[in-house]
Amino acid sequence: MDFSLVVLFCVGLLHQSTEAVLMDKLADSKICKDAECSYVLSMATALDDFIAPDCRFINIKKGQMVYVYSKLIPEEGTGVFWSGSVYSDRYVDQMGRIGYFPATMVKETHQFTENTVEMPTTNMDFYCD
Repeated sequence: MDFSLVVLFCVGLLHQSTEAVLMDKLADSKICKDAECSYVLSMATALDDFIAPDCRFINIKKGQMVYVYSKLIPEEGTGVFWSGSVYSDRYVDQMGRIGYFPATMVKETHQFTENTVEMPTTNMDFYCD
């Protein structure tokens, strides 16, 4: 095979794997601690394993601690989803990645604030890379 074809093939694969995708919105509004949703609202413990169905979500393992950054306000007929991140020595590959998970999969163990901000979600809230 010609070397230039191999290079073009590899560049094509890299381009496909770094392409971002805009996914459907899960809700039109959310609750956060601050306007940027950069501070943790609460901590929770996973009640069971959850396998992410697509790139908007994160995997969580039973017993794992989850930092909750926002809570989507559900619309009629939709589930309740929160966004957060997991941190654990056993699951280093997931550390720092923020994604959604069903609120029913966790039990809140500590709330950091009662002062919250309700704000609209944007397309960037459901952007996958």
